[in-house]
Amino acid sequence: MHSQVPPVAYPPPVQLIVQFLEQASKPSVNEQNQVQPPPDNKRNRILKLLALKVAAHLKWDLDILEKSLSVPVLNMLLNELLCISKVPSGTKHVDVDLASLPPTTAMAILLYNRWAIRTIVQSSFPVKQVKPGPPQLNVMNQMQQEKELTDSILKVLKEQAADSILVLEGALQLSKDLYVHTIRTLDLLAMEPGMVNGETESSTAGLKISAEEIQCQVCYDLGAIYFQQGSTNAAVHEKAKEMFFKTKELIAKNGSSSLHFTIDEERLAGYCQACGVLTLSSDDTSQQATPYSQIHRCMKSGNYQDIVNIFLEDNLTLSLPVQFRQSVLRELFQKSQQGNDALDEVCFKVCVCNTVCDVLQGRTVDVQFCQLFLKPSKEKIDFLLEVCSKSLNLENASEALKRKMAAFLKNLCLGLEDLQLVFMISSHELFMKLLKDDERKLLIDQMRKRSPRINLCTKPVASFYDIPASASVNIGQLEHQLILSVDPWRIRQILIELHGMTSERQFWTISNKWEVPNVYGNVILGIKDSLTRDLVYILMAKGLHCCAIKDFVHAKQLFAACLELVTEFSPKLRQVMLNEMLLLDIYTHEAGPGASGERPPSDLISRVRGYLEMRVPDIPLRQVIAEECVAFLLNWCENEYLTMQVPLPLVQTNPYVKLGQLLAATCKELPGPKESRRTAKDLWEVVVQICSVSNQHKRGNDGRVSLIKHRESTLGIMYRSELLSFIKKLREPLVLTTILSLFVKLHNVREDIVNDIAAEHISIWPSSIPNLQSVDFEAVAVTVKELVSYALTINANNHFWLIIQADIYFATNQYSAALHYYLQAGAVCSDFFNKVVPPDVYTDQVIKRMIKCCSLLNCHTQVAILCQFLREVDYKTAFKALQEQNSHDAMDSYYEYIWDVTILEYLTYLHHKRGETDKRQIAIKAIGQTELNASNPEDVLQLAAQRRKKKFLQAMAKLYF
Repeated sequence: MHSQVPPVAYPPPVQLIVQFLEQASKPSVNEQNQVQPPPDNKRNRILKLLALKVAAHLKWDLDILEKSLSVPVLNMLLNELLCISKVPSGTKHVDVDLASLPPTTAMAILLYNRWAIRTIVQSSFPVKQVKPGPPQLNVMNQMQQEKELTDSILKVLKEQAADSILVLEGALQLSKDLYVHTIRTLDLLAMEPGMVNGETESSTAGLKISAEEIQCQVCYDLGAIYFQQGSTNAAVHEKAKEMFFKTKELIAKNGSSSLHFTIDEERLAGYCQACGVLTLSSDDTSQQATPYSQIHRCMKSGNYQDIVNIFLEDNLTLSLPVQFRQSVLRELFQKSQQGNDALDEVCFKVCVCNTVCDVLQGRTVDVQFCQLFLKPSKEKIDFLLEVCSKSLNLENASEALKRKMAAFLKNLCLGLEDLQLVFMISSHELFMKLLKDDERKLLIDQMRKRSPRINLCTKPVASFYDIPASASVNIGQLEHQLILSVDPWRIRQILIELHGMTSERQFWTISNKWEVPNVYGNVILGIKDSLTRDLVYILMAKGLHCCAIKDFVHAKQLFAACLELVTEFSPKLRQVMLNEMLLLDIYTHEAGPGASGERPPSDLISRVRGYLEMRVPDIPLRQVIAEECVAFLLNWCENEYLTMQVPLPLVQTNPYVKLGQLLAATCKELPGPKESRRTAKDLWEVVVQICSVSNQHKRGNDGRVSLIKHRESTLGIMYRSELLSFIKKLREPLVLTTILSLFVKLHNVREDIVNDIAAEHISIWPSSIPNLQSVDFEAVAVTVKELVSYALTINANNHFWLIIQADIYFATNQYSAALHYYLQAGAVCSDFFNKVVPPDVYTDQVIKRMIKCCSLLNCHTQVAILCQFLREVDYKTAFKALQEQNSHDAMDSYYEYIWDVTILEYLTYLHHKRGETDKRQIAIKAIGQTELNASNPEDVLQLAAQRRKKKFLQAMAKLYF
């Protein structure tokens, strides 16, 4: 047998360029052991030529070369190209007439200057820093040397930028084709001068590049540099626009596939759109249709009311991204804070438009809206209602959108203290249409209990489905009415008429939307009389449907009629209907008075207890009723009953009662001494078992044994999905906090965990698990995320839950999102940082994680400021952060938030060392403020620190919210 020779892994072409040039530029050492520059010998010339040949093989495609080669390497390569193309080394390219040069020489100059311009543009883009691995001195030195070399080359390129632009502008005047060096022409150049015969000087040597292709690429590159210069000189945007649109014309004329040099057409389209916005003229109708261009024009002209109108229209179309809407609002706030008081109203209106858009898309209401709505007025309410009305097309809107808007308006009413303002909302046409009669009545009752003077309109709505029927109506029409009607007496009348027309049909089957649980279906379909069977089935199915869509009034009517009917002949179905009516009463209370904190009546609590203790044999039971009953008792803190009075057989047979008992007992003991944590341990063991997976070994066809993990274990008292479903019925804060704390601790127990998640009461849980391998930690991590997301829908202002959400984002390397929630946690418990954030919220661990987030986002000045927030100022981290020159934050604009004199003194020294005079003056000004004088009393220094903390955190919140 012949052994197979493994394939040789050849290096990619660009790697060859690096290796050839690296070898050719190695310095030599003479006899005196002195380092000499690389000699100009035959070996080095051949190596340089090989590098040029590889580039020629790649057809001098700058996209490929720039992507794979560093700036110093590509600079060396193109300088070698200039040298071999007979461009005199001391000659300025701007002084050379391209038209009079040999085509390959002209092309070399063009290629170099195109690269120079492109490199300047690329260097202006922010680059995400790659976090280095373990420090290795030689690697770090090499990286530092390369960085310094790149900076020095960039400095030269920027100094020569004007000349490079002139060279490219001159190239646009060329009407002849040019040629770029190929491997063959490079070989000819390497020959002895007498053997070349002038072929490389002729117009046919090398790879032909047409004049239009050159113009297309040069226009694109010039457009990019003009666009970059436009940030300091707005007039240059016109030239950029001209270049980009000319590029588009040339691509349309010749086709992108015909171009020798590729152009990123998506980026070109983005440039064109941006130029269209920045240089919008009055007759540019095509650009006026774009919301971006309209908003930009309004911001420049100060016509802010039109911005409000654009945002209002966009609430229906949703074409503007939420980030763009927020950035416009931030810019308006900034202008307002700079002294333009007239913008306060515009800020409010834009904020309202954004908030209504957020509500309709299921996002939480922004903190800024709450701040601006602290002092509501008639005018503000009027505008808010106008925005709500114009943002929701009631005829075409889905039920989900209507429910979101209704919930927003209802919560708005509950949050207002001025009853006249409440009446403005509750009497508005939109409010009357969105909220059903029973929801309005419940809300009005709550308002009345808060104040007896309120008098809101509650005019009843006539029944829409009260349709008279006669025997002449055909079966199809009657079935249609049967599907639509929710009036039990009308349903009964239609069924009697239908059964009088035909006895062959089963009318409970005519709609696939009529669904009855299987446990009930078997009993109902066992009814012998077909009319009674149809009537019971349809009444129950319609009642359950109304209950599901929260139409509790009609659900109660349908269930009551069904109860009255089955009482006559079936004790079993009677108990079923009583159970369903109990569930309906729970839902009605939780959606109505319970939502505003009103305790349920004692008879409802008694009925819930009675259901759990019921021992009637052969009664079909739905699991969801037991779930809702236990959740109901937990939500209303009936812990005494669950822990002391619930019958023991019920705990042993009903997993939800057992779980509820353990939760109630654990909550009762919080905070308790260590010896009272036995119930916490019991709850822990139950949840760990639910989250454990059963491992089985199976022998495959190949005889090998494989391990199978069953994600949904039957070892616990219920499945994990059932536990999650049950928890999402809870809304009592302490119960949610307890179960969240348990899952967070379970998540942290994992051996390979890097970043722990913090939670309240985490110390009550065991610190280890005997059989760690059996726990499905992936499922635990998913559950923690789902639970904290659910908890925040119950109370988005619970700072401990917000910290958990932030820790989750931190643990999954989503640092910007983590900062958002860390800041939000501080904002909600300090009146948007106007008060001191409690130390149990901003612990040292939280501050250190905020520091790490800022560091990994390259916001190094923010890092230094946050180091002051620690109990012991972390000077080492602060100084290291301030040494970083590539910071993506506001840098010296943040110096006013520094109160630690040592840090300010270090900044003064650092800027002096770097020769940064302006920044040094800012640091000196900050350090010179009298309130930071070390001889001041401690309370004055504390007040100065607190004032700067407040301003800094508010600035951070505006940045990350």
